[in-house]
Amino acid sequence: MTPPTGIPRDPGAVALPATLHTALQLAAQSLPVLPLREGKGPMGNCRACRKNACGGRPNMKTPGPCKCPAPCHAWAAATTNPHILTSPAWAPAWRQAAAVAYHPGGAGVTVVDLDNAEAVAWARQNLPVTRTVATTRGEHWIYLGTMTSPNAVRPGVDIKSVMSYARWLGTGTGTMAPLPDVVRALAVKEATAARPVSSALTVSAPAGGGQCLHRSPAYLERGIAMAEQRIEEAPDGIHRTVYRMFLAVLSAHGRCGCLTDTHIGRLFTAAQAKGESLQHCEDAWTNARTQLGM
Repeated sequence: MTPPTGIPRDPGAVALPATLHTALQLAAQSLPVLPLREGKGPMGNCRACRKNACGGRPNMKTPGPCKCPAPCHAWAAATTNPHILTSPAWAPAWRQAAAVAYHPGGAGVTVVDLDNAEAVAWARQNLPVTRTVATTRGEHWIYLGTMTSPNAVRPGVDIKSVMSYARWLGTGTGTMAPLPDVVRALAVKEATAARPVSSALTVSAPAGGGQCLHRSPAYLERGIAMAEQRIEEAPDGIHRTVYRMFLAVLSAHGRCGCLTDTHIGRLFTAAQAKGESLQHCEDAWTNARTQLGM
């Protein structure tokens, strides 16, 4: 295949990785793309950009002004520039990449991510017909137009548009319809829904009883604050991020009795602010405890 216009071409170069080849094709069609590692997550930030130490793209709210040449900052790294995609700074990421993602908001579209058969059945009854892409467990319904990107707007349904990314799984079938008000309303409903953690929280801290290895109470506080920050800054994959942070907190603080219901409430509040439902939080907490044998 002849490379799209503007892509550097070296007759002596090795063959492009399949993921990069796909990314260049999509970029030529004005889809901002980025590599995904195994597990469908974005590449981690480089050392200079870790935890936004570079000062750019604070809390993932803007696509700049960080000048890092590597594919950092998840969705904000997505680009249509073939020279960036084929640059030496991106080469290690493409060698590791398991898939390609795109930034729906940057392409002017919104993806309604239906994660299971029940969610697909709901969409077929309630949403206008549009372009559909099959996924591993469900479907992506793609509409023309952009909006915010809340997760868990209803069981098995996430919205991916601005400040988010979606895995590229093909062009799909059907004609893309304009973004309907019913989808926008899902985000409004989710944002305004009352979810008081203090009255709804049904999990509790482990009883403890083990030896406390903390140097001071500040050690626990830093651990909780770091977990809150990681959850708040997660650009996508919030289910996975919440579970990993719950697992990390329980691993470090779950056996000595220092962890309290107040600490758990803080973690649940951070997760729910990112769109997690209370049920997802409780399931993640229970699964983390099971994994650790608590």
